[in-house]
Amino acid sequence: MRLSAIGSGSKARLLGPANYRLQAIILGMRIACVQSKVVFGDSLANADRAASKLHELKKQGVDFAVFPEAYLTGYCVGNGEAAASIAIAKDGEAICRLRAVCDELDMLLVAGFAEQDGDELYNTAVLLEPGKAPRFYRKTHLPYLGLDRFVCAGSALDVFDTRLGRIGILICFDLRPPEAARVLALQGADLIVLPTNWPVGAEISADHIAITRAAENRVFIATCNRVGLENGFTFIGRSKLIGVTGNVLAAAGGEEETIVADFDLEQARSKRTVTIPGEYETEVFASRNPGLYRPIAATP
Repeated sequence: MRLSAIGSGSKARLLGPANYRLQAIILGMRIACVQSKVVFGDSLANADRAASKLHELKKQGVDFAVFPEAYLTGYCVGNGEAAASIAIAKDGEAICRLRAVCDELDMLLVAGFAEQDGDELYNTAVLLEPGKAPRFYRKTHLPYLGLDRFVCAGSALDVFDTRLGRIGILICFDLRPPEAARVLALQGADLIVLPTNWPVGAEISADHIAITRAAENRVFIATCNRVGLENGFTFIGRSKLIGVTGNVLAAAGGEEETIVADFDLEQARSKRTVTIPGEYETEVFASRNPGLYRPIAATP
């Protein structure tokens, strides 16, 4: 297989197979979004497919892989009984398998699943980091759609310290209200990861809102959607890896595809954008006037 290089000098890297879209290289974290189909209700099959993909990505030099919302379980259910039937525990076999592979390959991973916790259900994402216990985020903003009609809302917007940087996680509709991403950014998130299940009708989220959230907070954003059909719903793909100015570093189409880019997370730690030095400079946080924003936190 012929390989070609992007860039020059010590920063050049090699491109792998054509289905891996590698972007101009910055020294830092290499991240992949695995836009894929899901086997409904079969967490072990999905975990095994993810494990196989992780082995491929390791050969590409990827440090961190992101899979879609509800990737391990599926999402499109019509009642609470169906939701409970696909849900898995946080310490279940599927997540244990992925944890073992992440430890073996020395890679980080985020993937979504329907979570069963006693009598409660949640829409959850797991963050796996070698040598650490799994960490979890539960979706906090719920649309009236699929699994989310039958789960409890999460109660925390946490930023997780990892060896790669400070990572916040949101899930799908969490991106719609701007406050959630802003809270993560104010807590020092360098990167916001968004596992998502965008169906037909959610194109504005994929093509505009994610880009806006990156630019308005000067954070990197990785959106990972699914594709294919599930119980009457069609998913649109359009996953993206987005830089701190809203620049799209890699974008997928509507089929199964893996996109890859390199993020220099130091860029997210400066909240100042310099367009013309000394003449046109903006600050996304220092220019805020929180005293004007009290209605945002008021109970509707």
